[in-house]
Amino acid sequence: MTLSAAPKFNVASFLPRAAAQYPDDVALIYKRRGRWQKMTFAELEALSNRYAHGLLGTGVKRGQRALLMVKSGPEFVALTFALFKIGTIPVLLDPGMGLKMALACIRQLAPEVLIAIRPVHVIRTLFPGSFKSLRHNISVGGRWFGATRLEKIAAKERGVFPPVETDPDKDAAILFTSGSTGPAKGVMYRHAIFEAQVAALREMYAFQHGEVDMPGFPLFALFSTALGVTCLIPELNPSRPAKCDPAKLVAAIQQFCATSCQGSPAIWKRVGEYCVRNGIKLPTLKRVLTFGAPISVDLIRDWREKILSGEADIHTPYGATEALPVSSIGGREILAETASLTERGFGTCVGAPAPGIEIRIIRITDEAIENWSDDLALRQGEIGEILVRGPVVTWRYDRQKEATRLAKIQDQTTIWHRMGDVGYFDDRGRLWFCGRKAHRIDGEEMWFSVCGEGMVDGHPEVARSALVGVGKRGAQQPVLIVEPHGGKIPGGSQRTRIVSEVLERLAAHPLYSKIKKVLFHRGFPVDPRHNAKIHREDLARWAAKWTNAARLEKQDYTLRK
Repeated sequence: MTLSAAPKFNVASFLPRAAAQYPDDVALIYKRRGRWQKMTFAELEALSNRYAHGLLGTGVKRGQRALLMVKSGPEFVALTFALFKIGTIPVLLDPGMGLKMALACIRQLAPEVLIAIRPVHVIRTLFPGSFKSLRHNISVGGRWFGATRLEKIAAKERGVFPPVETDPDKDAAILFTSGSTGPAKGVMYRHAIFEAQVAALREMYAFQHGEVDMPGFPLFALFSTALGVTCLIPELNPSRPAKCDPAKLVAAIQQFCATSCQGSPAIWKRVGEYCVRNGIKLPTLKRVLTFGAPISVDLIRDWREKILSGEADIHTPYGATEALPVSSIGGREILAETASLTERGFGTCVGAPAPGIEIRIIRITDEAIENWSDDLALRQGEIGEILVRGPVVTWRYDRQKEATRLAKIQDQTTIWHRMGDVGYFDDRGRLWFCGRKAHRIDGEEMWFSVCGEGMVDGHPEVARSALVGVGKRGAQQPVLIVEPHGGKIPGGSQRTRIVSEVLERLAAHPLYSKIKKVLFHRGFPVDPRHNAKIHREDLARWAAKWTNAARLEKQDYTLRK
C-alpha cells in the first residue's frame, strides 16, 4: 500500500542539494579536543560520500539494517546521510533507554550492520546473544577486535556518491521510542515522512538559510542540515539532559549567535534559571522549541520576559516519535490566553494542527479499532483519545504486529495514528492535552492527570505534581503526589498548610474538588530522554504501597521517601 504515486525521492538528497546551493557555508559547528571546529556543507557532503563508498566496499548493502551508535557530531550526520544514499536502513536507539532495554531492542531488531563507538563494541563482545545477526562490525573513533575501522575504509576520496533512487513510500529508517511510557518500539519511517517533516518545520517556524540552530537531541541535527541552516552541536549528554552545564550552552549561543534552540524542557529549565540568575539575555535567538512534555508557565514567562528579545518566542510543539509535529503553540499565546485556563483544570493547550495534519477525538477505549468510522468521533469540547492523520504520520512499528494493530486505524488508503493521549478541541479549533490515556484515573468519575496537575503546579512550594489512581481500574481513588522544591519534605504545620492550599486550588473545580488525598515524594521518577515525562505508573505503585483504606482517611498523610 502506498500513500501516493509520487516521483522517486531519497531523503539523502537534502545534503547534496544543500552542498550545491551553499558549498562554502558552515554546516556544522562542533567541539573536538577542547576546540570549536567548523565544517562546510561541501565538506560534510564529501565526508558522507567517502563513508558511502567505504561502507559499500565492505559489503554493506541496500535494504540491510544498520544500527548506528555514535556520538553527536560530524560522523553521526555524515554516516546517517551515507546510509540513506546506499539505501541501507539506519536504526537509531534512544540514548537514554538503558542497557537492558537496548539489548532487548537489538535482539528484536536483528541488525546486519553495527556502526558504533568503541564502548558499544565492548558491549557487543560481552553480550553476543543480542548481536548474533550482525554481518558487519564497524568501529568509529577507535580500534576493536573484529571490527573494521571507519576511518580506514573512508580514507580515500572516491568522488560523488549519488543517492539510490527509491520510492518515497519505501522504508527509510527505524527510530525507537524512548520506552518511557511502555516498552520501547521501533517506528518505521518512510522517505516521504522525513520530507514532510522538513517542510512542516520550515513552514511552522520560518527557518531561513543563514541561521544557526542548536539542537539538544542528536536526531535534530539532521533536520538542521536538511533545512540548510548551520547546526551548532551543543556540549551535553543527550541521555542526561537534566545534567547539562547551562554556562556552556549559553556561551555557545552567544559565541556563534545562535538563532534557534531545540530540546527537552529539562535543558531549557536549567538554561533559563542560569540566565535569570545572572541577568543574561540572549538577543540573537528567534525561537526556542521545547518538546517531550508540558512545560511550566513560569518557565515560559522567564524566557519570554527575561531572556528573549523582540518577536522571539518559546514554542511547545506536540507530537511523538510516531507522528511529529502534530501541533504547536507559542509562549506569547500561552501567557495571554491559555495559562489561566490550565490553572483552572482545563488541561494544557498544545495549539493548532500542524500543516497537513488532521486531528480527531474519539471515545476512549483500550481495544483495537481496525477501521475508521465517523461515529467514533466526539463533539467539540468532549475529552477523548487523540487521533492524527497526515504526511508526517508513520504507518507501523517494526516487527510488532500487535502494537501496530492497537495504534493504527485504517481509513481507506490512509492511516490514523492513536497518540495514546487524551484531549479535546476548544471552540477555536485548538487542541488541549489532558494526559496519557494509560494515566487516566477510572473510579466513580474519570480524572485526567494533566488537568488536575495544572491546577496545583503553580503553587510556589510545588516543583511538580502527579495525579495517579490507586486501586483496580473502575474503582480507583485519585491520589495527588507532590514533589516539593529541592526534594525537601515539609513537616508539621508547614505540611498541613501546603496540603490545605493545594486542596483549596482543586476545590474550585467540580470534578477535581473530589480529590482529598495528598502524598509527598522527594523526587519523581522521570524519563531519561526529556527528564520531564513523569513515570506515573511507578508513582501509582509507590502510592499503593503506602496508601490503604485506613491511611486514606488522613487527608494530609505524607511519606518521607
